[in-house]
Order: sequence, then C-alpha cells, then structure tokens
Amino acid sequence: MTAQIVALLVTGASLLIAEAHVASYGLLGAAGVAALAAAAVLAVQAAGGSVAIALAVAVPLALVAVGLVAVTARRLVRIARRPAKPGLVGRVGVVRHEVGPVGDVFVDGELWRARRSWDDEPALAEGEPVVVERVHGLTLSVRRAEEWEMLP
Repeated sequence: MTAQIVALLVTGASLLIAEAHVASYGLLGAAGVAALAAAAVLAVQAAGGSVAIALAVAVPLALVAVGLVAVTARRLVRIARRPAKPGLVGRVGVVRHEVGPVGDVFVDGELWRARRSWDDEPALAEGEPVVVERVHGLTLSVRRAEEWEMLP
C-alpha cells in the first residue's frame, strides 16, 4: 500500500510540474491533481481512517487544486492568443542563432523566431544586427541592419 501511495505522489507531482512546462491546457494538471487526491485517500485509509474521512479531506483539496489549474490554464490560453507586440517593424535586434533561412533574434528584450526577408542574401551570422521588416504570427522577417539604422 505504501508503494502505491508513493507512486501516486510522485506521478501527481510530476504531472503538475509537466503542466508548467508543456502546453496541455490543464489536462496534465487535472491528472496530477487526481493522482494526488487518490494518494491522499489511500494514505488516510492506511493510517486507519474511514473512507468518509479520507474523502472529506481529499475532495476539498482536489477541488481547490483543480480550480488553480483551471485559472492557470485559462490565463495561458489568453496569453497564447494575444497578438504580437505592435511596433516591432523597424526595430533593430541582434541575431542569437544563425538565420539561414530560420533562426533566432533578440529584439526589445525578447527572443523571436526569424526568417530572412530576402532568400538570395547570405545567412545572418550570430551577433549581427538586423532590422525587423514584417511580423507574421510569432515569426519575424529580418534583414541586415545598415550602419545608419544602428545609430542612437
């Protein structure tokens, strides 16, 4: 019985941690809460308590935890649907991972996925300044920055 309780506790905690790192929109969190609630019921029963006491302890805790997971998932969905920051076009950034044809650039304190605006130009090397020309979803179209664009 103790091995089952420990396994459920570890599984539940792992699922809650995975929810924080994977976009499952609350599914992993709900499964984690269910595993933790089952572990609580088994632990109370193993300690000599009745099923009624176990459920009286586990159900309110599970409802609160599910509510927290639901609020968090709802906020994550809202953030995911938020449009890109306005005003990125014309901003100067720095290449973090070579853009040839796709890479990463650092613009306004954020790391963005980027594509070259012109396919015939050579790859943009790491550390090179670039200018944002277009925003398409979460991908920026960038080109090499000219000297005058980097002046303050």
